[in-house]
Amino acid sequence: MTFLASPVRQTRIQLLCWTLYGLLLLLAWDYSGLDLILAQWFGTAQGFPLENHWLWRTVLHDDVRLWPWAVELALLAAIVLPFGPLKQLARARRVQLALTTLLALLVVSTTKLHSHTSCPWDLQQFGGTASYVSHWAWGVRDGGHGGCFPAGHASAGFAFLGGFFAFRHIQPRTAWRCFAGVMLAGFTLGLAQQVRGAHYMSHTLWTAWLCWTVAAVVDLGVSWLISRQPSVLLAPAFSELAPSK
Repeated sequence: MTFLASPVRQTRIQLLCWTLYGLLLLLAWDYSGLDLILAQWFGTAQGFPLENHWLWRTVLHDDVRLWPWAVELALLAAIVLPFGPLKQLARARRVQLALTTLLALLVVSTTKLHSHTSCPWDLQQFGGTASYVSHWAWGVRDGGHGGCFPAGHASAGFAFLGGFFAFRHIQPRTAWRCFAGVMLAGFTLGLAQQVRGAHYMSHTLWTAWLCWTVAAVVDLGVSWLISRQPSVLLAPAFSELAPSK
């Protein structure tokens, strides 16, 4: 007798596989030593010439710092008063999206807070005082300021990967559009910091993986709750009960 996995179980297996594939690629990247090679593209013995460039610092760093928190506030408000494409989502999925974004930002910022890894611009070969130490060498200090792993700025884009998971249940096309936009935003912000010497490419890649993993775990949890009480968790929000004019 052949036992076929249910569509839900198949989806869970696919999510697990993609998450593990991403982890393996990250480990391969760390082993390759490409971080320093790419850093040398933009850095010199005197530092990183583009560190204070108007595009990389002002436009793609300073001017976007508050954006993720502003969008997060909008997502929290949309739980009760949905707008735009969010009207297509059940209330539970809107809660999922807002929660995922908040958790992803907190996970990245908390990890960064306790990291001993310093930024490329802190390295001796770029005019700093630190020596290169892998971020896997836990507890080993490199002589710099630390607090540079993973890429906090890139999380302003990647934290919204929850949109892909929230929409994939009812609007796959919207979900993939959200995925493409979020990845583009995350890697653009990550590149801006790499050009400035603020991060290695691995920092950006790890941020993407952490945000993806948080979003996948929350999605599985919410989906399980919905399967237990669909009539309650898939009920429309109060504002959606009002008669249309």
